[in-house]
Amino acid sequence: MSDDQRANYSYFTDITTRWMDNDIYGHVNNVVYYSYFDSVANKYLIEEGGLDIENSQVVGFVVASNCQYKSPIAYPQAINAGLRVNHLGNSSVEYGIGIFQEGSAVASAMGTFTHVFVDRSTDKPVAIPDSIRSALEAVLIKDA
Repeated sequence: MSDDQRANYSYFTDITTRWMDNDIYGHVNNVVYYSYFDSVANKYLIEEGGLDIENSQVVGFVVASNCQYKSPIAYPQAINAGLRVNHLGNSSVEYGIGIFQEGSAVASAMGTFTHVFVDRSTDKPVAIPDSIRSALEAVLIKDA
């Protein structure tokens, strides 16, 4: 499955680039893409999985991330962040995320973002809560 095609992502959210996202070269700085990744994954968990970021006993910690850049984006520009689940374990999930220019079928950047779910009070891994697991299963890619 190609990571750079819009059709290979199930969930999308709109993001508007900000003035501060641009670097001296006139495009969104590489580090900002990771904030886009974090935003789309957590928005999905909150809206679809019922995660209460302030009160949930179980929360997701980022343990790994990577990004590949294919074409620049810049302020002011509307973009879409696509999300899917590449792998779902007992306490962890690896998301696949694509950043698309509005209307483009091919990603400007794509990468992975891994959460390990932990007990908020102990920071120890725990099983993914059922409501979150159900939401993650809904966007899990199927092997071809």
